[in-house]
Parts: sequence; structure tokens; C-alpha cells
Amino acid sequence: MNSLFLVGSTALIGAALYWFVFILGSAERKGKSAIDLSGGSISHDKVEENYKQYWSFFKRPKEIESKESVPAFVDTFYNLVTDIYEWGWGQSFHFSPSIPGKSHKDATRLHEEMAVDLISVKPGDNILDVGCGVGGPMRAIAAHSKTNVTGITINEYQVNRAKLHNKKAGLDYLCNVVCGNFLEMPFADDSFDGAYSIEATCHAPNLEEVYAEIYRILKPGGLYVSYEWVTTEKYDGENAEHVEVIQGIERGDALPGLRHYDQIGEIARKVGFEIVKELDLAKPPSKPWWDRLKMGRIAYWRNHCLVTILQALGVAPKGTVEVHKMLFVTADFLTRGGDTGIFSPMHMILCRKPQS
Repeated sequence: MNSLFLVGSTALIGAALYWFVFILGSAERKGKSAIDLSGGSISHDKVEENYKQYWSFFKRPKEIESKESVPAFVDTFYNLVTDIYEWGWGQSFHFSPSIPGKSHKDATRLHEEMAVDLISVKPGDNILDVGCGVGGPMRAIAAHSKTNVTGITINEYQVNRAKLHNKKAGLDYLCNVVCGNFLEMPFADDSFDGAYSIEATCHAPNLEEVYAEIYRILKPGGLYVSYEWVTTEKYDGENAEHVEVIQGIERGDALPGLRHYDQIGEIARKVGFEIVKELDLAKPPSKPWWDRLKMGRIAYWRNHCLVTILQALGVAPKGTVEVHKMLFVTADFLTRGGDTGIFSPMHMILCRKPQS
């Protein structure tokens, strides 16, 4: 009887694990399999060590404000989180306003397509994706606009993932990815017809340096659009809760420091851009971008149980549970930032490089 019970229990646990991993899929959509979770370019036995190293940066805040240290800081972060993001969120590492009657996937695609529509490029033009991640936006934009999209990311693992996805999607003839630092991009002056960045330049310690590089590589008359992470006019630096929320977002998302919304246009003008349009895409009538985070709470606990089991079995690297927990805690800070209105991940600025 005991043997039958043991066999039955083992079979039930095995079936449940198979359902979690192979049938149910990720928190929001089926994508990267849970059994393939890794530390990116970090070796299996070094993930926990690198997670601790990531948090050690915040004990030396001056380092994450410097041009020299930020690449290693951001690269470590994306080695730790890229697989979890793909598995639990999708291939587009950004937010988008909720659209009634539309899926998260469709809302994300429309948010991306709007970016390329804003920069008024035509099929065959060469455009730059500044901070491309694993290329979700790049592929949506290339398919929509038929432009040639070059993406740049600091993380070599993301380069490899993006190239793999580009090929699978049959878009590698339009999409190219390079590993590099957007503070010092390996492109010639005046070489792109347009450029965009979607929630990426927030990782820069000095936004002026990024915008100056984008200005340099754009052809005269070229347009650049960015969706920026900012604190809004509702943010009060003397309010302890506001400070806690913003610091939580910064520490859980590898940010040297969030900028206030009114700094963005000022910085763009300083490097020579003309401001064509600037507005916060998160404001009404847009629906809350953070609804997806709220809806994912049950999925988080389901996935956290799975990650814990996989780490205990040695399938997922030691440290994966801590990384997954960090992202959940950060999701709560992001939700609070959205609920209070003190934070926006989509302050849009559209700029033009003058003809002369």
C-alpha cells in the first residue's frame, strides 16, 4: 500500500511539474522554457555570486553614476534577468498602455509600431534601435515598416538571443544586432535615417551623452523618438513613500537614477535637437500600463514555486530564486509608482536633428 502511495505521489508531482514547465508556459505567454533558465553569459555556478555583486554596486553609489562602471553594472543585471524576462514577460522588455479589447501582445506591438511611425521613415531606410534587448520591438518595427533595423545592446547574451529570434522570425534580412555601449557607439557620423529607444536610455548615468551619440549618428533632418522612464510632476522628494518607491524601481531595474520629466527636453535641446513633440503616453485617456503587473501576481507565485523546484533540482542555477524574487518586489514598486502617478515608463520625446 505504501509503495503504491509513493508511486502515485511521485507520478502526481511529476505530472504537475510537466504541466508547469511544458503545458502552462510562462506567466503571460508561452516562450522560453523554464528548464532553460540561465544566467545569460554567466556560468551556471557563478549566478549567485554575480547576484550579490549586482547588489554590491548600490553600496558604492558613485560607481553606478560613472560612465566607466555602468556597462558592467547593466551587463550583470541583464545576464541575470534576460531569461526570466523572456520566460515570464515576452521578448519585448517594456510596458505599454492597456487597450480595451486587445491582448497584452497586441498592445505591445501597437506601442512599438507607433515609435517607428513617429520617426517618418520609409521602406529601405536604415534605423537604429538604441538598447534593443532581445529584439522584440526591432522585429515588430521591421515587419511593420520594412526598414533595415540595427540594434545595439551592451549584453552579448542578448545579442545572441536576438539573432536567434530574428532568424526564427524570418526577419534576419532586415534586422542586425551589435554588442556595444550606447555611450560610445561603433557607427559613423550621419549614418542612420532615424532612431528610437524604448525604455532603454534610463540605464545611462548621463542622458546627455546618450543623446549626443544619437545626434551624431543621425543624418541631418533625421528623427529620433524615445520612451523615457521618469518621475512625474506628482513626485515629491520630501515624501518618504515616494522616495521608497522610486529607489525600489531604481535598484530592481539597474538604474543609476531616474530623471525628472522636465529634464528630458532640456537635455535634448542641449545636444542640438529640435523638439517636435513631447508628452507622457501614460496619462489619460491611456489605460494603466501597470494593470499587467497586477494581473501577473498569481502567475508570479506559480512561477516562483517552479523556479524554487528547478533550483533545488539543480536545473536552474543557484541564485535564480533570489533574482526572481527581486523582480517580483520590483514589480510591486512599479505598480505603486503607477497607482500614485509619480512614475512613468513612457514619457515620449520626438526630436529632429536640424538640416544644417
